[in-house]
Amino acid sequence: MKDNYQKLFHDYTFKSGVHVKNRLMMAPMTTFSADENDYVSQEELNYYSERANGVGTVITACAYVSKNGKGFDGQMGIDHDGTIEGLSKLADVLHSGGAKGVVQLYHGGRLAVPRLIPNEETVSASSVAPLEDRGFYSIKQAPRALTTEEVYDIITDFGEATRRAIEAGFDGVELHGASGYLIQQFVSPHSNKRKDEFENPLLFSLKLIEEVKKVINEYAEKPFLIGYRFSPEEPETPGITMKETFELIDELIRADIDYLHIATTEAWAKPRRGIVSEKSRTELIAEYINQRVPLIGVGSIHTPDDAALLLEKGKTDFVAIGRALIVDPHWVEKVQNHKEETISQQLNQNEQHQAVIPTSLWKLILEVEGWFPIER
Repeated sequence: MKDNYQKLFHDYTFKSGVHVKNRLMMAPMTTFSADENDYVSQEELNYYSERANGVGTVITACAYVSKNGKGFDGQMGIDHDGTIEGLSKLADVLHSGGAKGVVQLYHGGRLAVPRLIPNEETVSASSVAPLEDRGFYSIKQAPRALTTEEVYDIITDFGEATRRAIEAGFDGVELHGASGYLIQQFVSPHSNKRKDEFENPLLFSLKLIEEVKKVINEYAEKPFLIGYRFSPEEPETPGITMKETFELIDELIRADIDYLHIATTEAWAKPRRGIVSEKSRTELIAEYINQRVPLIGVGSIHTPDDAALLLEKGKTDFVAIGRALIVDPHWVEKVQNHKEETISQQLNQNEQHQAVIPTSLWKLILEVEGWFPIER
């Protein structure tokens, strides 16, 4: 193994006591493959099983915590106790491969898909429609502003989802505060125009952490962590800039979470506005955090050199690998066993079963031009 790869395989113990075997994580990626009840499907179990043997941690595809928060076809739910059985099977699959399992908790807010939620009524911090298409769906309608009581109900939903993750045997939860979804909608000056206590853009996130920690203290019988994923900037004006992100980071660290997780498709992208620098957002965030809390970097990590550089130059503590792990489920093991030259760099259109990719995800891979490198 090359010397610069060694740090990728250092173990780590989070402040909560959760111990992971290396600094490599499987990034949360939607599979579109839950069953007809939004329970974990056998295809998903097979998919995760194939990828749990190398990484130290798997962060699952996002699971919706409230009925009106569903944002994807085939998205798994964690909104009622009936989901626990399937989630338990998933936790067992991850542990059998040697990985720790973290469930990403999610509410789509104004980006929930109307046809997938009750009464087709989206909700958000305020009644402000999305300005641009995000992800796989075009959601244009203005959401209904949540009442203060409803905001607290959703906070409770996140707490109940945490209890289910604990009962299912997972090792932690990650709050999905990125990609324009509900948690970010409260943080953003574009989407939060409230006039109650939640006009404070950070209060919703802090109340969520408080609720999740309360549930962990009550129900967890083993170390259990809480992480938070955030998007450093928004395209909207007004919107989140690096200035708001630094303020958010300070408050999240004061709330005593286990880690922060940047959401970006390119680890070395420069800031858009709010700060002038030749450094990447990842570097600026790592410098600002200054080792006060572990940081997960992500974004176009295809090779072990990419991953090693993110730890070294980006100064992150962990590297989350996304599409590269879909293309080659054994990416990590190949690096660890000095076989990095055998890592697959693209998918063949006939390799669905060899790569153990669920059918719904595979169809999208083939349909969305440029999403994955495909040999046709």
